[in-house]
Amino acid sequence: MAGGKMSARQKMINLMYLVFIAMLAMNMSKEVLSSFGFMNEKLSENNISTTAKNNEAYANLATKASEQAAKFAELNKEAVKIKEYSSNFYAYLEELKSKMTADIEDKKDYESMDKTAFLDEHFFKGDKFTAEGQEFLDKVNGYRTDVTNALGKDSKFAPILAKRFSTDDVKNRDGKTIKWLDYRYKGFPLVASLTNLTQMQADIKNTESDIVSDLLGGKMEEALSLNNYKGIVALDKNAYFAGEKVTGKIVLGRYDATMIPDNVTLNGKDYKNIQSGQVIIDMPSGNIGNHDIKGKIAFTQNGEVVEVPFESSYSVIPQPGDAVVSADKMNVVYRGLDNPISVSLPGVSDNNLRVSASGGTLKGGRGKYSIRPAGGNVATINVSATLSNGKSVNSKATFRIKDIPAAMGSVRGQYGTVRMPKSGLSSAPIAAGLPDFEFDLNIKVQSFKIKVPGQLTIIVNGSSLNAAAKQKLSKAKRGDIINIYGIKATANGYNLKKVLPVNIELTN
Repeated sequence: MAGGKMSARQKMINLMYLVFIAMLAMNMSKEVLSSFGFMNEKLSENNISTTAKNNEAYANLATKASEQAAKFAELNKEAVKIKEYSSNFYAYLEELKSKMTADIEDKKDYESMDKTAFLDEHFFKGDKFTAEGQEFLDKVNGYRTDVTNALGKDSKFAPILAKRFSTDDVKNRDGKTIKWLDYRYKGFPLVASLTNLTQMQADIKNTESDIVSDLLGGKMEEALSLNNYKGIVALDKNAYFAGEKVTGKIVLGRYDATMIPDNVTLNGKDYKNIQSGQVIIDMPSGNIGNHDIKGKIAFTQNGEVVEVPFESSYSVIPQPGDAVVSADKMNVVYRGLDNPISVSLPGVSDNNLRVSASGGTLKGGRGKYSIRPAGGNVATINVSATLSNGKSVNSKATFRIKDIPAAMGSVRGQYGTVRMPKSGLSSAPIAAGLPDFEFDLNIKVQSFKIKVPGQLTIIVNGSSLNAAAKQKLSKAKRGDIINIYGIKATANGYNLKKVLPVNIELTN
């Protein structure tokens, strides 16, 4: 039948089939063009948000450089170079995109952007490149080289830059080697090339974000290095008699030689003896009796003066005089926690001490106590004893009561902005922690809110994403920032007043 003579009716049916198939192909082509356009919109929106985040990071680094030049000045110089190179390259691409759509009245009529003529004529002349095409190649190569040189060729970002902004020749699926510019831009619909350039702009923004975050994070990691710790001897008592055993502990304390205070006040007077970020105490001991060492160390942080108070005391005694009270953890006590307190009196055994407290509930004995503060701002430890000579000694120590500091939301043990795949976030529990807090806390997340770009906020009870949250997450795209905030948590059964949010940048 296939080889026989067709009737006029059969020829008409065959022709209608051909027309129908052609119409389907045209519709599919329009859908693909629209998809490229919608992708270009999403990338442009993400570039705007990433630019804002990058500008904030640049400003933060610049502020730190002005406040702590020894630590951040050189890093800020690197960041300024990266920002300049990125801004210039980004602006060049934006100008090129404007030229591509200059003759298109409706910038969102993606179905009309099916022609290939603009870049085919702008970049190519026969088998060679035009001056504009060569300029484009030089811009890509120049950006990659400039940023790599600014960071150093041994930087961990060197291979990332080489891959993101590679212009090496490409082998197609037939094994034929094709020049990169031909492979990526020759013969493509206008909207596809437009989206390709917007993706390159996204690579620029993501490169800036990665580098600036690493500059800050590296300095923070350096500050936490064990090289910045030193052993501190903390004796159980501040005065000893001949024949007594010296008891106490040795602890690690962190210091930073580049953290130079703006000024130090010691016992009400300006104090200038500062070396390598440390205030060196060198003063007369004074008369017999109890002496305070207290004051403030002032730093500039984020444009504001932050004062860090310090307070201690020592005794100058020919014989037992006053009790020595020291907090095992810090010079403050925290609401909602059992704060360990050591109490001792030179020359008096621990079981002969009478210890009480106001402003909190005291437990323990024999020199080791814990106090759980009440609702006020001050807790006082009262100590009394009778010495071997019959003399009564009464002493007290006052501690400031503070709330537990704001915790930080985390995913996979990471804080701030975490980059991870969507599938990882879907199954990862939301947690919270206080990385630099001295107490071991059992923090449990009770609930949180999750915001996916373009979707309604979902409230989740517990620490894992529920079905509604996963459904919203499934609509997120690569590069979207998922915001986890409004985190409610408890620490050792105490309701934390504040938990900072954690952001997740999706990598796929």
